[in-house]
Amino acid sequence: MCARTLEGSGGRDERPGPGEELNTGPPVEPRQAATVIVLRGGAEELEVLLVQRNPKARFMGGAWVFPGGAVDAHEGDGDEAHRAAALRELEEEAAIVLPDTDALVKFSRWITPAQVQIRFDTHFFLAPLPDGQEARVDGEECVDLGWFTPQAALAAHRSEEIVLVFPTIKHLEQLSEFPSVEALLAHARGREVVPVQPKVVLEGEVARILLPGEPGY
Repeated sequence: MCARTLEGSGGRDERPGPGEELNTGPPVEPRQAATVIVLRGGAEELEVLLVQRNPKARFMGGAWVFPGGAVDAHEGDGDEAHRAAALRELEEEAAIVLPDTDALVKFSRWITPAQVQIRFDTHFFLAPLPDGQEARVDGEECVDLGWFTPQAALAAHRSEEIVLVFPTIKHLEQLSEFPSVEALLAHARGREVVPVQPKVVLEGEVARILLPGEPGY
């Protein structure tokens, strides 16, 4: 299996990240999914919640991620289905209950590269932590959690304290530009969400992941 270099991950990693194994056959249809970036800090600072997936999990085992998962068939399709899945997954993975789907602010949409085995079309939402609630993991699907500034999470990944995958890294890099939760939400509420589909480019024995607009995409 080819190695790959992740742009923004702080250097070359000679193994595919969890869930990033390359596909040598026809592209797999991406599954619809939703993710919630939970925020705390108000007007003073910006911290995000990351949960650690069970290291024994077949997909992304051991990785630290934003709570989220696939849309279930009964949740329908379209934006409301993604919002319903986001609320459900957040409660299942972090024991956080949002009052309704209006509490979610759409931030981005990422589609896994066509060259990767397991693919998702993921809608990312922002949501402030509701007053009086605390995040908890179930100890099965997710085994640990932490509140990080985006910069601290990226630093912990570079020092190999935690494992992050490419989409999480790139989102943390975007979030690091904002000084507070309020500043981030004000920006997100006024932006148009355009789908982003990274591309895998093979260079000898190394597979590089590129974003639209980068040289070689």
